[in-house]
Amino acid sequence: MTFDSPPRFPQGFRCASRNCGIKKTGRDLSLFVSDVDAAAAAIFTRNQFPGAPVVLGRETIRGGALRAIVVNSRVSNVATGTEGLANARRMAAAAAAEVGTNAGRVLVSSTGVIGVPLPIEKIEDGVRGMMADLVADPLAGAEGIMTTDTHPKAISTSVGDATITIIAKGSGMIEPDMATMLAYIFTDATLPAPTLDRMLRDAAFLSFNMLSVDTDTSTSDTCVIMANGLAGRVDEGAFGDALQAACIRMTEILARDGEGATKLLRVTVRGAATVEDARRVAKSLVNSPLIKTMAHGADPNVGRILMAIGKCFDVSIDHDSVLASINGIPVVENGMRATFEDARVRETLAADVVDLEVDLGAGTAEATAYGCDLTAGYVEENAAYYSS
Repeated sequence: MTFDSPPRFPQGFRCASRNCGIKKTGRDLSLFVSDVDAAAAAIFTRNQFPGAPVVLGRETIRGGALRAIVVNSRVSNVATGTEGLANARRMAAAAAAEVGTNAGRVLVSSTGVIGVPLPIEKIEDGVRGMMADLVADPLAGAEGIMTTDTHPKAISTSVGDATITIIAKGSGMIEPDMATMLAYIFTDATLPAPTLDRMLRDAAFLSFNMLSVDTDTSTSDTCVIMANGLAGRVDEGAFGDALQAACIRMTEILARDGEGATKLLRVTVRGAATVEDARRVAKSLVNSPLIKTMAHGADPNVGRILMAIGKCFDVSIDHDSVLASINGIPVVENGMRATFEDARVRETLAADVVDLEVDLGAGTAEATAYGCDLTAGYVEENAAYYSS
């Protein structure tokens, strides 16, 4: 699949971002708008301390239609009680008034520090006049939703006459159990809300739900898809395939920009008895601090691979058949360390992308997980996050 360079919005979608005073510098408020009401679906975090925007979002998405999404960064509006929920509603109402719709057609997201009251007056003031700033460049909106991201994230691709565009943010507190940190998917295809919901969940199962930077599931994770229909009908099979491919591509971008990361770690597990077994082992490998530091330090200590597989106690494994390779170089054969040149493995571990492939020898199921290496930069970033 090919992706547009630069990314572009589907017909009828635009965005704007600005600084409204939550951050000292940089954009901290984004607005995404469709020219017409769009069918919509969403999935949210399963964390038991969901933010007020997630609580409100679950209510809003039941209507199956959206006109706009409004997002602030720096303050997540989590653990803020009834006042936080009231502020989320005020945020939706302010955006609705600016767009010219009702609050039930606006989805709210907030991302940033937990437990800090949302500066709602700054947001209400900031959203006024944003319609005049709307542009067709999705990267403009992506800038306003960043927290520790090192760059704005947006991609787009075509399927028939329609376009799919994904805008996302996320660098830390990432192991989704629903979708991803914040991800907004826009398309001009004609698709009903129930179909969008099914396709979104199928795509997230293979992509965002297999992403982990640090094993921590955020309280604010939200993934939304809007379809305004301006490009007409598309082949549903082709659209579903394109959506999955785009979500996987964005997952890789998010993993590569993990806090302090220097490389993408991609783990594929094959030969599993069940898909669940494959997913569990892939996540065990991508989440292991020892695997992550092996990748970061380009250290060919491949016994760590067997350790991370073996700690999945309930997974079926044919121990004498287990294979593993790093960037195509066999490092485990028949459940034992293979014969290889340390220097060659060190060299390949130093690459920007580390592909770890494992075969459990127990079946035909497979899964891929996405993550990154673990560096001193991750510790430095998060040791000062609250006060930064």
